[in-house]
Amino acid sequence: MEYVINGKVSPAELASVFKDSGINRPYQDMERLEKMLNEADLIVTARKHGKLVGVARALTDFCYCCYLSDLAVVKPFQQQGIGSKLISFVRKEIGEETALILLSAAPAMDYYPRAGFSKADNAFIIPRVK
Repeated sequence: MEYVINGKVSPAELASVFKDSGINRPYQDMERLEKMLNEADLIVTARKHGKLVGVARALTDFCYCCYLSDLAVVKPFQQQGIGSKLISFVRKEIGEETALILLSAAPAMDYYPRAGFSKADNAFIIPRVK
């Protein structure tokens, strides 16, 4: 597995990972995916023989907080430690002074405590309309 920080990712590759991982993202909207890629502060990818099989996409100031917006691994590669490795690269890049924050989808609630996250009961959200 090859892990790369801020390497080139096309919207089509991201769409494929989102679709094949089961994560709920707008994988049909290439324009939106391109903006998601262009505006992210940190993207860590996992590739097997050049094919994108996992991605972590984050928004951060690199000194106080980091929002891990997307963590996706295609289903045939899930439960092999790829997600944990992607998280570890994100943590290394943001440093020890930066809190790593995410919102979990219901099916992944059991995964994140095993990946080192603590559950927060003091969060609020105004959800997206579209």
